[in-house]
Amino acid sequence: MASWPTPRDNPPAPPDLVRRLSQLTGGSVPAERIAADLAEGARAYARWRDDVGQTRDPVELTHAQVWADFVTPTWPQPARDAIEREATPLAYAWTWRPEWEVRPGIPEALHAAADAGLPMAVVSNTLCGAAHRDFLAAAGLSHLFAAEFYSDEPGPRKPNPRLAQLAADAIGVPIAECWFVGDSPHRDIACARRAGAGAAILVRSPRTDREPPHPDLRPDARIEDGHGLLALLHQSRGTAEGSSART
Repeated sequence: MASWPTPRDNPPAPPDLVRRLSQLTGGSVPAERIAADLAEGARAYARWRDDVGQTRDPVELTHAQVWADFVTPTWPQPARDAIEREATPLAYAWTWRPEWEVRPGIPEALHAAADAGLPMAVVSNTLCGAAHRDFLAAAGLSHLFAAEFYSDEPGPRKPNPRLAQLAADAIGVPIAECWFVGDSPHRDIACARRAGAGAAILVRSPRTDREPPHPDLRPDARIEDGHGLLALLHQSRGTAEGSSART
C-alpha cells in the first residue's frame, strides 16, 4: 500500500482557480481577496489535518466543509452558496497540480510487485481523491492497483486504521501480511502500527523532513525512493525463496 505520488510544494492559489472562483461569485469577492483566502485556507486546512491526526480515529471533512470552514467563512452568503454548489469540482481543481510527477523508481517497483503477483492498493489522505486517481491513470499506473482508497471518499483519514483495513480487505490479504509504504511517520507509520500491518516502510520526502521525530513511530525500513522499495522487494523475495529452499 502506498501514498503516491508525492506532489512538489506548489502555490496554494492557482491563478486559474482564482479566476474560476471569481466567475462563480459574480465578481462579488475581489480576486486579490480570493487568492489571499485560498492561501490562508490552505494553511488552516493543513493545521486542521495536523490536529485531527492526533485524535483517536480521524475522519475527513466533506468538500463543502473545507470550503466553508477554511476559505469562504467571511464571504457574502450568495458567494458562499455558489461555492458550496460546486464544492466537489472545485476541490478537484484545488487538488490537481500539473507539476505532479511519479517519484524515481516507483514504476519499476510497482511493476515488479505486480509481476510477482503481489496485490496492491492505494491508501491516501487528500482533499480530492479523484485528482490522484486521474493522475495515476494518466501515468499508466492505475491498472497495477486492485483498489484505491482516498480519505475524502470512504471518510477515515490516516492514521485511522480503518483506511488501511479497507484496503487489505479489498485485496484479500490479511493486514498482518501487508507492507504499508508512506512518507509520513505521524500518519503512515502510525496508521501501519495501529492497523497491525506486517511492515511499515518510510519513503523520504520533504514532508518526512518537516515532521518532528517521534520515538514510538519507527519504521521497519527507511528508503529514499522507489529504487529503494524495489531493492526491499528483491531482498524480501530472495529471503523467502532461501527459507523455502532450506525447509
